[in-house]
Amino acid sequence: MTRRGGFHAEVGFRIDAARSGRGVCTVTGTVERRHLNINEVVHGGVYATILDTAMGAAVVSLLAEGETTATTSLYVEFLRAARRGDTLTARGEVLRRGRHIAFAEGNLFDAEGQRLSQARGTWYIWSDERTGARRSRPTRPTRR
Repeated sequence: MTRRGGFHAEVGFRIDAARSGRGVCTVTGTVERRHLNINEVVHGGVYATILDTAMGAAVVSLLAEGETTATTSLYVEFLRAARRGDTLTARGEVLRRGRHIAFAEGNLFDAEGQRLSQARGTWYIWSDERTGARRSRPTRPTRR
């Protein structure tokens, strides 16, 4: 389920494998100076990144061999600010996985369990033609 590197790792967050599994993923990290905006609180893009990572990894945990996914929409609500030194924990959970679309929700908490942010998103799922994994055929237009 976990892959090394990636944007979330560059930002400084890690998937917590012990608290992740099929359809759920937990991502944690500590707020550093580089995560702050000009008001000395965590930049909104950091919240979006950690939530997208948690929800996206939850979707990835449900993929079959040869399937790939990418975020198609992400809606984030910012409830409270985090500051330097705070530990952030995001939990993503798949609400529904269809053939080509998955729906997930996520919540971001501080070390005391206070919710800082909540999110919802959708992920598009497709199969890699080279693997022979099941793939839907495109609909051809009807000639008149």
